[in-house]
Amino acid sequence: MAYQTLQQEYLQIPVVTRAYTTACVLTTAAVQLEIITPFQLYFNPDLILKNYQVWRLITNFLFFGPVGFNFLFNMIFLYRYCRMLEEGSFRGRTADFVFMFLFGGLLMTIFGMFVSLVFLGQAFTIMLVYIWSRRNPNVRMNFFGLLNFQAPFLPWVLMGFSLLLGNSIIVDLLGIAVGHVYYFLEDVFPNQPGGGRWLKTPSIIKMLFDTPEEEDPNYNPLPEDRPGGFAWGEGRRLGG
Repeated sequence: MAYQTLQQEYLQIPVVTRAYTTACVLTTAAVQLEIITPFQLYFNPDLILKNYQVWRLITNFLFFGPVGFNFLFNMIFLYRYCRMLEEGSFRGRTADFVFMFLFGGLLMTIFGMFVSLVFLGQAFTIMLVYIWSRRNPNVRMNFFGLLNFQAPFLPWVLMGFSLLLGNSIIVDLLGIAVGHVYYFLEDVFPNQPGGGRWLKTPSIIKMLFDTPEEEDPNYNPLPEDRPGGFAWGEGRRLGG
């Protein structure tokens, strides 16, 4: 019964969030069990272009370091905000969500070459947090029960926390920058005088990921409809 309940809970996770978080956990488990090593996963343009090790374009987004506090912290935020986006503003728009992944990953890969980053998973998590926070500006956040602030400040609070842990903030800044580019092109520029939509999901992606059952143009997502249970970055809508 416990297994069936766990299986049901797992299958209720939206498909993109489920696939990505599962891939991250399995990759980390494989490294912990010494089935593979981080040297086979990290981003290296020379090995990709000269040795055709194209899997590195994907695997560098899947490894967050050895199991420990930093790994758990990243997994919680990745799962939480990826799911909130998929069940919120991307509900019924799986293809658009996949396209956001591809656009963010491509831009991050290009930028990553100039700042010599070998793993981009944490930056990708910050990108997801940034996009969610800008789309939910009225949500009040509580971080570790110590700080209270509105959602748009969350990526910067996480960057400060990362700095306190002794990590480089270049990763966080990259995630914020890419998240802002997507947010600007998708949410801001189309509403400006003379603006328009530059980001259009290719029809082949729509054909692969969108189904008629998923479409719900009348759905109006609320920040309260989100996975709960974590005190890190807990949110509440103002006036709620």
